[in-house]
Amino acid sequence: MKIVVLAGGISTEREVSIVSGTMVCRALRKRGHQAILLDVFFGKEDIRPEEAFVSEYDPEAEAEYIRSFNGQAEAAREEKRDFFGPNVIALCKCADVVFLALHGENGENGKVQAAFDLLHIRYTGTGHLSSAMAMDKGLSKKLLKAAGVPVPEGVVLKSGEERRTPEDLNMKYPVVVKPCCGGSSVGVFIVNSEEEYEKALDEAFGYEDEVVVEDYIRGREFSVGVVDGAVYPVIEIAPKEGFYDYKNKYTAGSTVETCPAQISGDKTRQMQKFAAMASQALMVEGYARWDFLMDGGGNLYCLEGNTLPGMTPTSLLPQEAAALGISFEQLCELLVQVSLKKYE
Repeated sequence: MKIVVLAGGISTEREVSIVSGTMVCRALRKRGHQAILLDVFFGKEDIRPEEAFVSEYDPEAEAEYIRSFNGQAEAAREEKRDFFGPNVIALCKCADVVFLALHGENGENGKVQAAFDLLHIRYTGTGHLSSAMAMDKGLSKKLLKAAGVPVPEGVVLKSGEERRTPEDLNMKYPVVVKPCCGGSSVGVFIVNSEEEYEKALDEAFGYEDEVVVEDYIRGREFSVGVVDGAVYPVIEIAPKEGFYDYKNKYTAGSTVETCPAQISGDKTRQMQKFAAMASQALMVEGYARWDFLMDGGGNLYCLEGNTLPGMTPTSLLPQEAAALGISFEQLCELLVQVSLKKYE
């Protein structure tokens, strides 16, 4: 198939997306597909879309071309220009399917998916509505709780409103402060005092206008993938220092990841059940990954869903697939095939 692997963009997770996209493009090439890597925002000048899908192709070289725009990404966020770069839509229209290797805002929040739906462009992952619901941590928390999936208690604060302290919210320190629609733990803070809380709010509101404040759950961290209704093995994530933040997620060797997780069969099945329930509650099609915490008493809490999980060397879904004997190349192929089911 002719496949555009769409990556980059102008979110805070641009570099992670480029790494994911490069690996996916390489894997799909090994599977025999005519895959090409493309930056969604900066696009590709001087290319004839109908001639772009060639047999000989170097994903790493294209990734370096995409990185050449990194210095412009910050300024580009402030511009009022079209989101799709030169030839992006034309190339995507020429493809049989677009593999979305985008992460963060305007990648996972449903806007790209909605645009592609209107343009009759087929893409991987779930649709625009479930993407938007999963990306919004405040909304997804309410939907998951209503569906019987346990979540940490919390509230959404909006920029411009009178600030409420944890005491005002009947919460006790420590609490977690994070942007409502961020990803990769960018702008996430665990705070223990009023001074830290005010600073965390300032930082989090610097990313967007809505912020979640929720109870801090001290415990072990896990993740569970759900692919085409099949629940994958539970993986445990144990950062060597701090919590599972951006640095620990994407720095090799900073986190110990164990798959299958060394927990009881009952806890494994319970977490997998909650992951499946979460996918159903948010109407996720194709695939997603769900993050959990388990406190000292064995209580489980679903933190959030990832409808376009990372596909980097340290990413969790590929490790879960490997525990089932599914190689990275096979996983990329599988994600394409399960995603195409929504167009049947």
